Amino acid sequence: MALEHRKPVKGAAGFWILALLFLMLFVASAAASPLYPVYQVKFHFSAETLTAIFAVYVLVLLVTLLFFGSVSDYLGRLPMIITALVFSVAGCVAFLAAHGAGELYLARSLQGVATGLASGPTGAALLDLQPAGSQRAPLVTSTFSNLGLAVGALVTSVLVQYAPAPTHLIWWALLVVSVAGIPAVLAMPEPGVRHPGALASVRPRVAVPRQARGAFAGAVPCLVATWSLGGLYLSLGPSLAAETTDSRNLVWGGLVIFLLCGTGAATALIFRAIGPPTAMLAGCVLLLAGVAVTFSAIATTTAAAFGVGAAVSGAGFGLAFQGAFRMIAALAAADQRAGLVTAIFAVGYLAFSVPALIAGVAATKFGLQATALVYSASVAVLVVAAAGILLVRRR
Repeated sequence: MALEHRKPVKGAAGFWILALLFLMLFVASAAASPLYPVYQVKFHFSAETLTAIFAVYVLVLLVTLLFFGSVSDYLGRLPMIITALVFSVAGCVAFLAAHGAGELYLARSLQGVATGLASGPTGAALLDLQPAGSQRAPLVTSTFSNLGLAVGALVTSVLVQYAPAPTHLIWWALLVVSVAGIPAVLAMPEPGVRHPGALASVRPRVAVPRQARGAFAGAVPCLVATWSLGGLYLSLGPSLAAETTDSRNLVWGGLVIFLLCGTGAATALIFRAIGPPTAMLAGCVLLLAGVAVTFSAIATTTAAAFGVGAAVSGAGFGLAFQGAFRMIAALAAADQRAGLVTAIFAVGYLAFSVPALIAGVAATKFGLQATALVYSASVAVLVVAAAGILLVRRR
């Protein structure tokens, strides 16, 4: 059917279409994690290269966010989302054609551009489309990011372990979803308001409105603590799961990521009525408990404790990130939303990638277990600092 004869997608349907595409981006982000050990054996590279392939995705994503995160405030939300879907298609194709580490770097870079282009505009479009007075968009944004990571890791690990074509099937599925998303977005009315000055907005800047800067600065330690722990699980989590379970079954690697991110999504949804500062503080307490259990599990190579630590940490992740996102996003005007959402995710993604990259280098030199123990202890210090800052600000 020609596009001009297609019935336009209305506001509520458009909200959930964009929410599902947002979910899909994070499914694709986590889909590579259970495959890292497979690629590592197949293409003969080290833990350092493994985390570098993980990190290049996040670093490219961050650069894309910094340059293009505010452009949708000028050009509109939908052109940026459609462009992101095109890059997502290209990333899936690159994975399907991969024959070595070089192609994996390219594929993850393309995925990084896709998520970087889509994160700010999609988050802002959801804010534009939510009913007046609703907190649906921040809830969906924080919940679906975790849910996408959980589903992507678990589904991929099951497919890799039990389905045919282990390094191809998941990318074919994501390719189909990305292609189908393009006409769905084209059929939607533009939710944002276009402004002149798009070219001037393409520069590396973090657009935090003046009225939100205090809240944003206070939330930074919380964002760094949560996302850096996520980086550990999504880069080296499957390798740690194999070591603690003494099993080559790849589902264990996907399961620990699912426990971390899935409980994060569920906790954020169940306790969505809690005020943002309370959610942040409760999240920090749970995160500290989860990191302590994880540290003990890694030190003693206890599989059950490692799973419990992932689940408790995930609950803390979900509450803390949701509280921080809601507290900050509520302070932005409509034409400032994309830039502010970009700033939130820029901090998160930087914390997601750089510590994991350092951990990969350290694991090659000092071993996986010792590196993971130091990493966990460092996250615990950050969580304590985040809770302390929050308590001081509340007083």
